[in-house]
Parts: sequence; structure tokens; C-alpha cells
Amino acid sequence: MTDQVAEKQVIPVDHVIIRFAGDSGDGMQLTGDRFTSETAGLGNDLSTLPDFPAEIRAPAGTLPGVSAFQLQFADHDIMTPGDRPDVLVAMNPAALKSNIGLLKPGGDLIVNTDEFTKRSLEKVGYSGNPLEDDSLSAYNVHPVGLTSMTVEALKEFPLSKKDAERAKNMFALGMLCWLYSRPTDGTRVFLKSKFGKNPDILGANIAALEAGWSFGETTEAFSVRYEVKPAPMKAGTYRNIHGNLALAYGLVAASDRSGLPIFLGTYPITPASDILHELSKLKKFGITTFQAEDEIAGVGAAIGASYGGSLGITTTSGPGVALKSEAIGLAVTLEIPLLIIDVQRGGPSTGLPTKTEQSDLLQAMFGRNGEAPVPIVAPQSPSDCFDAAIEAARIAVQYRTPVFLLSDGYLANGSEPWSIPDVDSLPTFEANFATELNHTNEDGTQEFWPYLRDAETLARPWAIPGTPGLEHRIGGIEKADGRGNISYDPDNHDKMVRLRQAKVDGIAASIAPLAVEDPDGDARVLIIGWGSTYGPIGAACRVARKNGVKVAQAHLRHLNPFPTNTAEVLRSYDRVIVPEMNLGQLALLLRGKFLVDAIGYNQVRGLPFTSDELVGVITNVASSL
Repeated sequence: MTDQVAEKQVIPVDHVIIRFAGDSGDGMQLTGDRFTSETAGLGNDLSTLPDFPAEIRAPAGTLPGVSAFQLQFADHDIMTPGDRPDVLVAMNPAALKSNIGLLKPGGDLIVNTDEFTKRSLEKVGYSGNPLEDDSLSAYNVHPVGLTSMTVEALKEFPLSKKDAERAKNMFALGMLCWLYSRPTDGTRVFLKSKFGKNPDILGANIAALEAGWSFGETTEAFSVRYEVKPAPMKAGTYRNIHGNLALAYGLVAASDRSGLPIFLGTYPITPASDILHELSKLKKFGITTFQAEDEIAGVGAAIGASYGGSLGITTTSGPGVALKSEAIGLAVTLEIPLLIIDVQRGGPSTGLPTKTEQSDLLQAMFGRNGEAPVPIVAPQSPSDCFDAAIEAARIAVQYRTPVFLLSDGYLANGSEPWSIPDVDSLPTFEANFATELNHTNEDGTQEFWPYLRDAETLARPWAIPGTPGLEHRIGGIEKADGRGNISYDPDNHDKMVRLRQAKVDGIAASIAPLAVEDPDGDARVLIIGWGSTYGPIGAACRVARKNGVKVAQAHLRHLNPFPTNTAEVLRSYDRVIVPEMNLGQLALLLRGKFLVDAIGYNQVRGLPFTSDELVGVITNVASSL
């Protein structure tokens, strides 16, 4: 080309929300993930929301088969993937129809025109082509022949037309990287690592990426490009991280800080399987992973590993928790460390396997026979999964108890920047295994009593099998206080039940008070949440305060036991709002325990809250005072 392309205007913006949508075979998750990685490398703050069907290869061109990936990136601190995208990339009519309602009026709609055939339109219920009428007049429509241009760009490669078409997601990625001033170097490195053994596929993907970039630079479809400057962040080394990966790394850190080897006994289940995948790569850190034949075998193996002196862990989702419940009760009565990581998803039964929900809280609290109390910890963001894993392990080891860690699909699959911590700054918690006899009888002889408790934590001794003289009974039948023999005595059972409950209650002394964000100190409305509602609640509070509404925010990491000042915090406000992705489980607990008339705001759509809807809830409650 001899004609020089005129340089296009670059417009600075403070944030952008982009949504990629197409068939589950179109590579939208990969496209979004690569765009996110390039964005993270530039130092923007970001948050992502993958949204995909449960089927491995959902029916092509249908509404149920649409896969989407949304991210928000900004030059300032953000807390969510955004409510409504500024840009929608729709790879086919199904993607357009299922996502167009989310796009902001005046937003940019980039459409792959090659897929808008009569058959594809009819498959999703379009009577005509929306690109040829005025139904999309509220948006800035950019029709692009993504498929045909990709095939044309790859004609020099020995690929079939079908194989060439598969690279259209790289064309779209290159185009969007140009449009929003993102580099492509990281994607090139990724492609080389993924396809390095297949030069034709590698070359085709890189060529499609470059063609998309060149199209953006030369086309008249885009008259400007945009730039989002880096966000100010504290000094440190950052990387983009998903919640499941952060959780896996947190478990490795817990192993380091406790000195205990980790044993993961588990069975694959969406959306928790990635934790198994990640930990299986980390054997050099003393991690042992065991993919069992079913959920019950997985937790049983983890319990056995803890009895043998490891930190036993099992990962699952709600259906798996149901199967593991009897074994978890066994770990309660054995009083040994065990981490049960529940990455929650939509239910009941199989429900919505790839969608998010917070509906396992009451299951974690009460889903076992008998009085079987278990501490519960919940991370609030993808990167916080790292710290929450360490905290759950600390409680399990120090108090000799199973601990639930309640993540969810939104946290597991979402990502954000993570400041890599200095390992030496992380808390330590040694196991302090029993090595000596601990009880002196009246006749002066000594014995090992496996249920002789620590005065501060009420934890029993942890004796590794094979330690000379420390043999003791295990099993699910009730044990005698102190001595640990089998006991059917009614008063002893009452005492042991109360001791196990007191041990869990006593954990509250070792956790931080519930913090409240109340900038002016005179708010009358408190909005309190747990888990992944942290981001939407925080974003909503920012907007509400900017609108002149006074609102305080608190977020619970520990759900059993609650922080010691929870009652004081709740009773300091005239109204308490509890948003949850369930039908009111935390609200039920708060009402029952603290006699506070909590106002529940609940939805179970398989999606996180939007900040806009929570702003409306806060405003309505505040205006009623």
C-alpha cells in the first residue's frame, strides 16, 4: 500500500466496559481472557465476568449456546465488571439477541455480519435482519465481516475454510486491542506456548491477530481510538488472577506457613475443578492431589490425610457438599483439621452449574445430622480468595476443626489485579503435634488423653499415628471427655456437644471486629453482605453517597462465628439491608441471632447484582426514614 493511512484521533476515557459474545465454540472466553491479560499488563484496574453455558459444546447458533465475557477496566479503583457494557462484540444473531438488552444506549455494537444468514436469524426468532431495519438505531452499529476477512487473511496457510474461520476470535481481539490501545505482545507469547508445535496453526492465529489490528487502523468504520491510562496503585508486583487460582495459591501458602503438607482429596465438579487442576501442577511444594471416584471417597481420603498429619482439603460445590455431609460430621466429632471448599453455583440439584449463587450458607451451617458446628469463612473478591484460604487453614489447624470456605462461581471465574504478597508477612500457625503423654493418673502413672483440651482454644491434641504411647481410638461414636474412650453416657454426650460448640464460638476471639465504612459517621442505613456481593455493594455505596444518600457498609468474612461486635454494629443503624444471591439466608441468621429486622434484597438469576439496582434499594430505604 503506497497511500499513507491518516493517523486517527486518540480519545482518553477513564473506564470502559466491553462484552464479547458468541457461540461457546467461538473462543469468547479465550478472547476476553487475552484482552484482560493485555489490559492488566498496562496497569489498569479491572474486573471480569465470564458467562458461559453448562454444556461443553452447546448447540451452535442458539440462545442457550451463547458464551459471553465482560470486563471493565479503568484508570481508577473499580469493584465490579460493570453493569451495562459500552461495547458489545456480537459474533452471530444469537449473541446479539441475548445481549443487546445489556448494551448502553449510544454504545458501540460491533457485529460479525457474515453470520447473519437467513437460517441463523430464523434459528433465534428474528423475522428479519436487525442490521437492515431501525431496531438498532439506539446504538452505534459497526458491521464487520469478521469471518470472511479472517479467511481472506489466512489464505496463504494450508488450512481448510472451517479451520481458518476458527481464528476469527483472534481477528476480533486484534481489532479491539487497536481500538482501545492495548498491546498484543502477551497474546503472541501465549499463542507460541499454546501452538508452538503446530507452525501452521500458530502462524494463522498470529496473522489473524495482526489482520484485526490492521483493519482497525485502516477502516473507516472506526474514526477514533481510545486510551485508558494506568490506575494509581500501591507499589508492588501485580498480576491478574482468577479466584480459583488465588485460592489454590492460598492453600500452598497455608502449607508453607503451617509447615503441613497438603493433601487434596476431591472429585471434579463445576465450578471448583480448576482448584484441583492448579494444585496438581504444584507437587514441588509438597502438594498431593487425589482425584477420587466420587465425592464421598474424596472427603474420606482428606479426613484420613488429616488424621495422618497432613492438612486435608476437599473441594466441591453444593451437590458435593450434600454427599460429603456425613463424613464432615465425622471430622467434627474426630476434631481434626479439614478444609471443605464449596464453590457455590445455582441449584437445586444440578441447577445452573456454570452460574453463580450464594445459596449454600444454611447448608454449610446446618447441613449435617446432630449438633455438628463448623466455622465458615467467605472471600469477598477473586484476589481475596488467597487470604481467605490462609485464614480458613489457620482456624482449622489452631482449633482442630473442619472449616467451610464458601466461594462462588462469580469469584472462581472472575479476575482482578493481585498484589503478590511477601510470604514472610503472612501469618504462621504451627500444628504443634502431640509427642508426649499428657495426663497423670491418681496412682502416678501417665496416659495419653486424646480429648484433653487446650485451655485457650479448646482444641484437642493432634497425635500422628505411630507416635509411641499415643495410641487412641477414632470413629464416629461419641467419645468420653478427656480420656477418649467410647461413651454412651447421656451427660458426657451433652458435655461433648457443648464443648464442640464452645470451641467454634471461641474462634470469634481470634478474628478482627466487623469493620464499618461510614464516611460521615451519621448514616442511618447500613448495607451488609458476605462473599461476592462485596463489589456490587461497594460500587453502589459510592454512587449513592455521590447522590447525597448517607449509607454505611459492612461485609462479613466470618459467618460462623460472627465477629464479636456484630450485634453492636447492627443495632447502631435504623435500617439494615442484606443483599444476597439467595432467598435470604444471612438475613435469617441475623434476625434469629441478633433480633434485628433485616431487610433482605434477594435474587437468584445466576448473575451478580448490578450496582444500579442496589443504588435503587439503598435510596428507597433511606427515603423511607
